[in-house]
Amino acid sequence: MKTLKSENNEAYADEKAGEEGGSETAEEAVSDKTGFFTPNEKIDFNGVKIEPLFADYVDFDTFSKSDFRAVKVKECSAVPKSKKLLKFVLDDGTGTDRIILSGIHAYYEPEELVGKTLIAITNLPPRAMMGIDSCGMLLSAVNERNGEEELHLLMVDNHIPAGAKLY
Repeated sequence: MKTLKSENNEAYADEKAGEEGGSETAEEAVSDKTGFFTPNEKIDFNGVKIEPLFADYVDFDTFSKSDFRAVKVKECSAVPKSKKLLKFVLDDGTGTDRIILSGIHAYYEPEELVGKTLIAITNLPPRAMMGIDSCGMLLSAVNERNGEEELHLLMVDNHIPAGAKLY
């Protein structure tokens, strides 16, 4: 896999600075909703409990059948008559919108997810929920902190194009 050369990164930074009329402050970078650029902060993981790892192994052939892709959130809305479900309209790089439903409304409001780049498994069979076919699954990390479940939708750098395959 190739990485961008440093001069390309510098050119991009110069272009962004020119568009915005100067260089960004740290506060502006943190509030930037277009990328995945937040400073590292000290996070207290005391009281965090994670599930144990599975004891059973999955053979490589079985694992390699899962198609993990970067997807861009075009639209996100609450599913009527459901307290849990959010309906995502996603760009998966094929040119056709992909609909995925996810039971994460307790953790996220729909408007905060529009424009984000997420990770989805795209080759699962459609599953009807609340009369809507969900065509895939979004990946999340789940843990328990001080007796309460936390869920973090996996979000990646917005520079990754829709449809990029994960290996």
